[in-house]
Amino acid sequence: MFIDEREVIVRSGKGGDGIVAFRREKRVPRGGPAGGDGGDGGSVLFVADVQLTTFGDMEESRHIRAQNGEPGGGNKMHGKNGADRILKVPVGTTVYSVERGHKIIDLTEDGQTWVAAGGGRGGKGNARFASATDQAPRRATLGKAGHERRLRLELRLLADVGLIGLPNAGKSTLLSRITEARPKIADYPFTTLEPYLGIVELPDGPRFVVADLPGLIEGAHSGHGLGDRFLRHVERTRVLLHLVDPFPAEGAPGPLEAYQTIRRELEAYGHGLAERPEILAATKADLTIDAEETREVLSRLAELADRRVYPISAVSGQGLDVLLRAVGRALARAQAAPEVPDRLADGVRSDGGEDTPPVEDASDAR
Repeated sequence: MFIDEREVIVRSGKGGDGIVAFRREKRVPRGGPAGGDGGDGGSVLFVADVQLTTFGDMEESRHIRAQNGEPGGGNKMHGKNGADRILKVPVGTTVYSVERGHKIIDLTEDGQTWVAAGGGRGGKGNARFASATDQAPRRATLGKAGHERRLRLELRLLADVGLIGLPNAGKSTLLSRITEARPKIADYPFTTLEPYLGIVELPDGPRFVVADLPGLIEGAHSGHGLGDRFLRHVERTRVLLHLVDPFPAEGAPGPLEAYQTIRRELEAYGHGLAERPEILAATKADLTIDAEETREVLSRLAELADRRVYPISAVSGQGLDVLLRAVGRALARAQAAPEVPDRLADGVRSDGGEDTPPVEDASDAR
């Protein structure tokens, strides 16, 4: 199951009751009121934790309860405050109110803390009500009830680069090669059912986070396959690394159709995804046999996409250095001008001007 949503019920602790009590001490005939206050109830706190990547890393309980405050005691003893309940959530979690249907908060920074439900205040003991006109009050107040809220948590990954492409395009294999992440890899569709994150550290370039995201299929923007749950994760990536298999298995979409399918889904989903800077890579270059046929396929793909195509092999490492340098440059441009994405990031120029050729020879990529 692709875990990116979770519904929880949070309940803060009730405040402890104040009590009515009087001093009873030897040689103190007129002791007076001595009822103590109740302790405050515990609160439920959400804390963003960069070590968590999905809601599957959180505790399984759907009901999150903080501890109640204890009642006051005699001799003006204050009741013990209830313990807070701290729920760690992944960085990038958005919290919605189920009852009202609106967004409450985005937890986007490591260590960011939000009080989901404040604890009830403890009641007052009768010692609080003593006065010149009422020296022996016999009243105390009850602790305030805790608060209960029904919340929906939604996770949109915070990554610099999002790997996109049809199922079996080679995204998981690439992530395992360029980072220390170890996603599940197999030769059947939808191997990746939840996102994986990895960090790329270039020797002479930037350090960036790459997310291996579940594969798209046609109709994903309307919920087909892993659907728009996948696309919500793509929203927060700054650069898209689009992988296409130039020679797919029999019955699978060809490279041009595969590319167009993903582009249509990005455009249909909206939210500016289609305008996001994109790097296009043709995977499994080590498996190609006919160099002329390969070059023809990649040339047609580059012409269709109006950008450069990087032939790579995650198995042999062919072309990876060149690809990662291109990703680093695209990230630098996206950071410098986030409102004006470069449609032709490292791409072939449509005006025929001097630029990098649309297809890079495999021998030059090593």
